[in-house]
Amino acid sequence: MRKLLLLFFAFAPALSAESLITIPPQQCVWRAGDDLSWAAPSIDESLWRPYAQWKPNPTELQIWIRCRAGLSPLNGATHPAVQVGLYAAYELYLNGSRIGGSGNLRDGDFSLNSIRTFPVSTQFSPGQTLLALRVTRHRNLAVGGPLPGLVTQPLELRAGDEDLLDALRARTILQRSSSYSATVACYGIIGIVSIMLLGLFLYDPSRRELLLLSLAALSVAVLRLNEFCTLCHLDYSLNACVAIVTAVNLVFSATQVPFFFVLARRRIPLFIWILWGIALLTHAYAGFDAFLGSHGPLWLREFNQTLVLSVALPAHSILTLSPLIAFWPYSRVAPRMRPLAALCVLWGLADLIWFLVQGAQLIPNPAAHSLFAHWQVSLLQARGFMTAGVLTTLLGLLFREQRQATQERTMLASEMASAREIQQYLIPEKLPPTPGLTIRSVYQPSREVGGDFFQVLPDPRDGSTLIVVGDVAGKGLQAGMLAALIVGAIRTAFQFTSDPGRILALLNGRLQGRGLVTCLAMRIDQVGNAEIANAGHLPPYLNGKEMSLDGALPLGALPNTPFTATRVRLCAGESLLFVSDGVIEARNPAGELFGFERAAALSTGSAESIAGAAQAFGQEDDITVLTLQYAPAEVAHA
Repeated sequence: MRKLLLLFFAFAPALSAESLITIPPQQCVWRAGDDLSWAAPSIDESLWRPYAQWKPNPTELQIWIRCRAGLSPLNGATHPAVQVGLYAAYELYLNGSRIGGSGNLRDGDFSLNSIRTFPVSTQFSPGQTLLALRVTRHRNLAVGGPLPGLVTQPLELRAGDEDLLDALRARTILQRSSSYSATVACYGIIGIVSIMLLGLFLYDPSRRELLLLSLAALSVAVLRLNEFCTLCHLDYSLNACVAIVTAVNLVFSATQVPFFFVLARRRIPLFIWILWGIALLTHAYAGFDAFLGSHGPLWLREFNQTLVLSVALPAHSILTLSPLIAFWPYSRVAPRMRPLAALCVLWGLADLIWFLVQGAQLIPNPAAHSLFAHWQVSLLQARGFMTAGVLTTLLGLLFREQRQATQERTMLASEMASAREIQQYLIPEKLPPTPGLTIRSVYQPSREVGGDFFQVLPDPRDGSTLIVVGDVAGKGLQAGMLAALIVGAIRTAFQFTSDPGRILALLNGRLQGRGLVTCLAMRIDQVGNAEIANAGHLPPYLNGKEMSLDGALPLGALPNTPFTATRVRLCAGESLLFVSDGVIEARNPAGELFGFERAAALSTGSAESIAGAAQAFGQEDDITVLTLQYAPAEVAHA
């Protein structure tokens, strides 16, 4: 409760001088180098310079800061303490004695929880007390760093009661983060929407623009969240922060530019490829440079700053014009895509202004630094609104396309059902009477509409029966419609002839340029004489053994192909089995085929048992099984 009350009173406009001592930079001096003797209270400070005039310098990463203040009012405090706010690794000395520190003095890495309170247990004399800081600055901050606002963040030094200092720390964090809260909320929504887009891409991997936009938006959302965490002084290291910034900048640069061109359905120009490669390399180099910490050579630090100013920023600035290039000329953009194209161009312009203002802070001019500090939050909000606009518009287009796709799927399902009904008419479930023959059939398509077909046509002219079995190359509706065409052609041709070779020749002429079809035609008379012509189909099984037939190319392959017939005489009780390749090519989960041996072993069984065995094994294609038994003494109906 005591800390809560202190936190409440910390927001008061003023605090009494007796309860808080603030040490301004004017009471401090500094010197480059590292010498532990500089912690002593009484040394010659004639070579030291005023800390109020200190500027970041990549050649002076190790410095000492000495500040003097009267701290005797703390003698009456319950929990006297000293609070340091500094984005650097340091050790804190009080009158020559070390009382605490933060970060790694060897490489300059430190926690972004930069406001730290150090308790003291000493009585202060009425005179001046010396507070000395041994500082190692991180090289990445000394040359611009991932978070430019940290470069010139001044030293904040206070002394007072520990609870009061904690309340002041809370107030500082709240003040710094509150101005950024609207921005991080906007980017938080962007992050959530980008995850939704990623889910849509996983549902439909053909939409590459969804993947690119989701990763680009998610990367900037993570970047803004990372910046918000630094303002909230969360306890994680600068190296971790630099790693996050480098990674998300790489992802953003690798995805945003391709997104514009993929969305516009245009190729990326060569000069954009070159600038894009430069941008990616500079991000990778910046990450490597930051990884070295304070151990890298001076020339590498200077090269990094030169690279940023002369190469990286110009490349990024030109790349922000990518949407303008991708969608130019605007009149050629489809009307439904124009709002999205306009938002992409505005997104690019917002990025252009951001990079120009961000680059201005690297110019050694106080006015340039103040320009970035003044407009940083507003520009981030503008970029956030443009990103959110692109995401929202793209989602709207996707939902509209999804609605259209749903309507199209409904219409397609209706058409498939109609095609299925038509096919059932063309392949009747009940076969016609065939005197002297017992015929059984099973037809099991792998989809709604199959590509297999068969016909059993008794010929009243001479009492013979024509049997045609075939398989259209391919699956689905197209194969089913072609099968329906063939069935119609068979019935038409049967009105003029029942000769198997002639039937196949007529079908071959009709199918030129329409697809490939394997087909087998057989005519059998009442006394068991049969003629069989084959066009690339599986030969039938005669009494359990595969027949040897003259082969030919599938129907539709070549015009004017001759189809010779093989003659065979069936005796009473003998049987024939006709199957499509859906039986032979059935495959189990282990990848094993049903194969010819299993088909031959079952060839004397019923049509139902053969088809059931293949389907249970693992159906992958249409299955057609037709059995015929010659029985001249009786007439069987199927």
